[in-house]
Amino acid sequence: MSQTSPKSPPRLSEFLPYRLSITSNAVSNRIAVEYRARFGVNVPEWRVMAVLGDVGALTQRQLVSATFMDKVAVHRACKVLVDRGLLERSPNDNDGRSHMLELTAAGREMHGQIMPLALGMEDRLLECLTPAEQRNLRKILDKLFAQVRDSDIS
Repeated sequence: MSQTSPKSPPRLSEFLPYRLSITSNAVSNRIAVEYRARFGVNVPEWRVMAVLGDVGALTQRQLVSATFMDKVAVHRACKVLVDRGLLERSPNDNDGRSHMLELTAAGREMHGQIMPLALGMEDRLLECLTPAEQRNLRKILDKLFAQVRDSDIS
């Protein structure tokens, strides 16, 4: 919880949601330059590929939940990936109104090429932190995410 006196309004640079957002955007934008140049994918497309590569086939609604992206952004990313042959749609046996989305062989191959690059970028980003600081950062982020997910903070 931040401490502010009644005389001094909180500064935007001290507002945690803002700091998390700009840090995330800065990292994503740096990574996006590499993904776009080498693989022709943008951040939303890579997020869809990363989730599907990690957990397997999902519906578009499940992808929205898993990525915390806007449903329009997920729809656009999926359309581009389907058009490029990196993602395929198949009937959802559990719900005839939706489709399952899954990486194709080409999508899995690209995912396999990008993941080592992403992990290398993560290593370079975190090298300014000690191993203990990295563990603490992950624990703190997990706690904050759980708080947002499980509580009404509004």
